[in-house]
Amino acid sequence: MTGLVIITGGGRGIGAATARLLAGRGWDVCVGFRDDGAAAERVAGACRATGAKAITVRADVAVEAEVMALFDRAEVELGPVRGLVNNAGVVAPKATVAELSGERIRRMVGVNVLGAFLCAREAVRRMPEGSAIVNVSSRAAVLGAAGEYVDYAASKAAVEALTTGLAKEVAARGIRVNAVRPGLIRTGIHASGGRPDRVAELAPTVPMGRGGTPEEVAATIAWLLSEDASYVTGSFVDVSGGR
Repeated sequence: MTGLVIITGGGRGIGAATARLLAGRGWDVCVGFRDDGAAAERVAGACRATGAKAITVRADVAVEAEVMALFDRAEVELGPVRGLVNNAGVVAPKATVAELSGERIRRMVGVNVLGAFLCAREAVRRMPEGSAIVNVSSRAAVLGAAGEYVDYAASKAAVEALTTGLAKEVAARGIRVNAVRPGLIRTGIHASGGRPDRVAELAPTVPMGRGGTPEEVAATIAWLLSEDASYVTGSFVDVSGGR
């Protein structure tokens, strides 16, 4: 399956790796971003170098009007949306639940939960039969992230409930909805949470003894979007080295 895929948070980390991989496999790519337009354009340029069509669109996924504008522009320039990678997300510095502020919790839920819902909503409103959504969750949704960021873990658990429920709602329309659960992956999100060395510090706790790469997660996302996963929906794939 190919066509237009929209990737939120597509300018960095897992989103960027996924955009490059899918472009190489024949997809046209809309790289959604919020802050770093230069990084998003570099990703789009790498996609175009494979022969794919690619655009960048700025959108804060926590803002409904901006999500709708993202999908509108992508469809006008690249055609009907056939894939969505719901990847945009935020994390925050290490804190216990007792230390969390209301502002932090609202931001976490706004981007990670509301944003995922809004993007999924727009996708299923527009997608033809044979399309697919992949939500990017986290092993934290299962492990709980106690003493680090329970708010992040809870937001990803909400994404998993969205995955399960939406998959059942749209299965009869021929739209599949699945999720990946990355573990300790070497991306910049750890630095944004104030712990740039987190993966190296925790690698000994991983049964495989190392952190993962964005490309390893991207390969799983690409499979879930492909026809090779045509009978897979409402499912979760851990990409976590056994952690």
